[in-house]
Amino acid sequence: MSNSQNFTSSIIFLLTGVPGLEAFHTWISIPFCFLYATALSGNSLILFVITTQPSLHEPMYYFLSMLSTTDLGLSISTLVTMLGIFWFNAREINFNACLSQMFFIQLFTVMESSVLLAMAFDRFVAISNPLRYATILTHYRIAQIGVAIVIRGTLVQAPLVVLLKRLSYCRSHVLLHSYCFHPDVMKLSCTDTRINSAVGLTALITTAGVDSVFIVLSYVLIIRTVLSIASPEERRKAFSTCVSHIGAVAVFYIPLISLSFVHRFGKGAPPYVHTLIANAYLLIPPVMNPIIYSVKTKQIRKAVLKVLHSRVTKT
Repeated sequence: MSNSQNFTSSIIFLLTGVPGLEAFHTWISIPFCFLYATALSGNSLILFVITTQPSLHEPMYYFLSMLSTTDLGLSISTLVTMLGIFWFNAREINFNACLSQMFFIQLFTVMESSVLLAMAFDRFVAISNPLRYATILTHYRIAQIGVAIVIRGTLVQAPLVVLLKRLSYCRSHVLLHSYCFHPDVMKLSCTDTRINSAVGLTALITTAGVDSVFIVLSYVLIIRTVLSIASPEERRKAFSTCVSHIGAVAVFYIPLISLSFVHRFGKGAPPYVHTLIANAYLLIPPVMNPIIYSVKTKQIRKAVLKVLHSRVTKT
């Protein structure tokens, strides 16, 4: 068993850039660099603004800071391997590093789904029970939710890593993406992977699947509450507080659904289509979330402009 584990640890996988467009990797890296710079700077700015502006020390913005943290983690998890391939053709990654990257990508993905659910609950409480909003979502309770999100993601994803380590890999070691993706690694095994597939499907259903159902349920209850408000102006005002969150949910789930459809029904599509959609799936939420909240949330927009103005004035 020990010899088998040592052999597995010595395996080197080869990551893939954009199949068929290898000659253009340097040019392809330009938009990806722009997207990474936007994601890292945007989410860092959101975190800085929420931390430094006392007016934003409220439940809604604490959850937004959690979202920005998960987006930063998701971006950093793929940054090195993706740009390494585009700039230096650095395709090799050892087995343990591959499993570590896979774990953190999926951990932050599950955490993002969980945070979006928590934000839906936040909007439901704020609209349906505004007088008790601050007493229901106390700082302590928000901290508990944050810890629960991390624990949930870790407990769901850890078995996937453990189960991959028990497999033997005697086929091609070429992965289909520029990062380690659980189905890719699993397909390279020459041993039975039915347990891995079942656990992976269960993890997906119990996280993104369950979260999406509860998010929809939350909005059904929110819409029912909003429609019961007599004043049209108050109805509009109440629902406008949900616009940013709806946008964040859309940019998370639409790429996820698109990737699932392409993998299932896009067998005849060029390989680069699969790769670009898979990369977009991980990059679009971290890029778009800071933009959505900065544009659609007045308090965030004012705080960001205030911070940027103060920096410009000092220079």
